[in-house]
Amino acid sequence: MHTIIYVLASVGLFWGCFVLVVQGLGTYKLLRHYSSIPKKPVSPTLPKDEIPHVTIIRPAKGLEPALYECLASVFYQTYPREKLTIYFCVESKQDPAYPVLCQLVSDFPDFDAKVFVEAEDPYLSGKQGDANNIGPNPKIRNVSRAFREAKGDILWPLDCNIWIAKDVAGRMVDKLCGFEPNGKRSTPFKFVHQLPLVVDTVTSMSHVGDEGQALLSSSSVTGGSGTGDVGVPSSILSRCWTHGGGRLEEMFMATTHAKFYCAINTVGVAPCIVGKSNMFRKSHLDVATDPARNPILAATSAAALPRGIDHFSSYMCEDHVIGDLLWRTRIPGFRNHGLVYGDLAIQPMAGMSVRAYVARRVRWLRARKWTVLSATLVEHGVESLVCCFYLAFGLTTVPWVHDTLGLPQTWSALASCWLLGVTLWMLVDRVVCKRLHAGLSIAVDENTPSFARGASRGGAEKRPFGQWLLAWLGREILALPIWTWAVFLGTGVNWRGRRFRVRSDMTVVAMDENVKIANGRLSEEVSGIRGGKID
Repeated sequence: MHTIIYVLASVGLFWGCFVLVVQGLGTYKLLRHYSSIPKKPVSPTLPKDEIPHVTIIRPAKGLEPALYECLASVFYQTYPREKLTIYFCVESKQDPAYPVLCQLVSDFPDFDAKVFVEAEDPYLSGKQGDANNIGPNPKIRNVSRAFREAKGDILWPLDCNIWIAKDVAGRMVDKLCGFEPNGKRSTPFKFVHQLPLVVDTVTSMSHVGDEGQALLSSSSVTGGSGTGDVGVPSSILSRCWTHGGGRLEEMFMATTHAKFYCAINTVGVAPCIVGKSNMFRKSHLDVATDPARNPILAATSAAALPRGIDHFSSYMCEDHVIGDLLWRTRIPGFRNHGLVYGDLAIQPMAGMSVRAYVARRVRWLRARKWTVLSATLVEHGVESLVCCFYLAFGLTTVPWVHDTLGLPQTWSALASCWLLGVTLWMLVDRVVCKRLHAGLSIAVDENTPSFARGASRGGAEKRPFGQWLLAWLGREILALPIWTWAVFLGTGVNWRGRRFRVRSDMTVVAMDENVKIANGRLSEEVSGIRGGKID
């Protein structure tokens, strides 16, 4: 029995040390690259005929917080406008986002910009079209025509709720193509992306009294136009439940996610991407999805899927699948994935409840566990409370540690080590979170909205330590229950008010009624998924 305990303690000690090393690497990269504005991009200064053409594709659905400001950010890029094509995509003209897209095209008439409406796509409707030509994924259906009509080879899918700084296009192209100063070239990448950062734009205010300090107040702002005010209940518990999810998401993206995202992309042992702002080549996508040119598809069911972007229309995590397939596809002369350090893909958020936050995390964990099963199974072990327990258990159980360091092998010593570890972890998270939300790497100008200016420039609200600690504790305490529920207690997810079951191939099946599609057949996938949104 003692042997088993010692083995478990040794494993826990090794795992804890490993996670600390990874966290240390991620923290170092964050503090190094997000403390100052990156260097000016090279590609916009090249001779005109050498500047690659970029097609920016922005799918939209509904009125996201600061929708206009986020979408307009691509028009303020320092990249030559004649080398940019901007396609906005929407499901139908009845979508609330459609007037905003039309307004943007009208406000920036000097750009090559256009709005594509999925309902008018001749490939999916009309005499020559068929709704079943591609799969049910609403995001892929939304952007399919934009990909087909893209100009040039470089594609930049960019979510509608993401704001980017003015030099991002140039630095993304530099990384993808290997452009460096003084005419030098480095090995180009197949796929480049940005670090995402969520900013909860609902203003919190300190209310100190019998009820204590609130996480969120009854006053609110959204940080942008097109959303209106977010109503905040007067009760503290109601405020936390109704809008606390935004703080939890903000905390997750600026601490645990950011550290591991940077660390894994630095080591480059596996693809680690989020579908917010990704850039790649259409020609590479065509090669990767063609079984005649990509041997890894030849003997799989994926060989029967369409080519190009439509290949991913039956998957839930289409962004991850695109990145993973490009990673595994051999294209000589190119490196796999590259993170564009220093630039942030900023997502303003308003009105997310705790329930919505939990559902979002469950949804993506249940989808990811079929793509990276081993990583998902150990993911709970990278969270502070669990990881510090593993480490404390190892330190107070392994005989070598006791003989070398003299640590008592008692429960009280274990509790003390755990508490010390969690405290130090929290302090590191505080430093990382403040650094990212300070906005020191963002080039601010008159077109920068308040939510993107950073706390150091009077933009995003600074989080007092008491409020920040409440959000940090809430996020850490919920991490293990969410992971357990997502991984072991079912395959269903709540997605835009509907229930779906996640298959082992990452596709989703509606768990409610079947719905007839255009040709009269029954399709579980289409029942409800068309009304949803993958974000």
